Parts: sequence; C-alpha cells; structure tokens
Amino acid sequence: MNSRPQKQSMSELKYRRLVEHNQRLKEDLGRPRIRVSEASSSLIRYCKTTKDHLLPSIWGPVNKTEDPYAPTTEGCQCTLM
Repeated sequence: MNSRPQKQSMSELKYRRLVEHNQRLKEDLGRPRIRVSEASSSLIRYCKTTKDHLLPSIWGPVNKTEDPYAPTTEGCQCTLM
C-alpha cells in the first residue's frame, strides 16, 4: 500500500512536466518569425553599412576622434587600485 501513493505522485510529476513542456512549445510557436533569406540579407546589409573599427584592413584607417578603442590623451592616465 505504501508504493501506491508514490506511483501516483510520479505520474503527477510526469504530467506536470508534460504540461510545462507543452506551455513552452506554445510560447515558442507564438514568437514572430522571418524567412532565412530576409534574415541573411538584413545581416549582410548591416555588415556592409556598419563600420567596424577593429577591421581597418576593410574600412581603412580610423580617425582618432571616431575610434572608441583609441587611448584618450585627455586628463590623467593614472589607474587607482
């Protein structure tokens, strides 16, 4: 008689997991989707129009005023620890 409630609780646990999984699948189904061709063309367009300062061989030399990675010459260069 002791094993009967345990089996019932195991089946309830399995049922709860299935319900949660079903809910996640429904949420997944509700997400907006775009075609792969649209996503790839959008990515290509972004890469062609967005200047990457870490690739000067492609975009040419970067002005020091435009380069966010250039060391600043303003103010103190001290580091406090």
